[in-house]
Amino acid sequence: MFLEKDLSGRPQKGWIEVVCGSMFSGKTEELIRRLNRAKIANQRVEIFKPVIDVRYSVEEVVSHNENAIRSTPVDTASNILLLIGDVDVVGIDEAQFFEPAIVEVCNKLANMGIRVIVAGLDMDFQGNPFGPMPQLASIAEYVTKVHAICMRCGSLANFSHRLSPEEKLVVLGERNEYEPLCRECYNESIK
Repeated sequence: MFLEKDLSGRPQKGWIEVVCGSMFSGKTEELIRRLNRAKIANQRVEIFKPVIDVRYSVEEVVSHNENAIRSTPVDTASNILLLIGDVDVVGIDEAQFFEPAIVEVCNKLANMGIRVIVAGLDMDFQGNPFGPMPQLASIAEYVTKVHAICMRCGSLANFSHRLSPEEKLVVLGERNEYEPLCRECYNESIK
């Protein structure tokens, strides 16, 4: 297994990486890129996603750019521990949709010497921290925040503005349901 080095130069065996940001920021694209690089390095990789995410595919993680990688849909975070097998790297997409137990699952995986790469929305459509993402970011060794481009002014966007009047927290959608906005345009849109 490929081993990163920690700051002291010793091999680091397991760790957690979080890729977060708004809708259309490239989170899944970055997850797929990292997992494909691990495969190129002959690492054993497993990918999981919540069973509710069927926007593009039931059994693949698919980016908005239509890049895809085979995955296993699971209905609870604990199922990941049951299904991992002998792996070096575990990828988890749309982590905000998992229950809080995903934090413990990621910790267990990292403590087993597995590299864990988690992608998800850091904020919901109301601009609040989303599900377990704040806790995942706080326990991760590496956090990457990616940004979309504001659809109104062209600045960096980190808010996922819902275009429909739907009030439910979880509404799966694409460009016809959400648009990425910068802070100023987001605040203007919710007045």
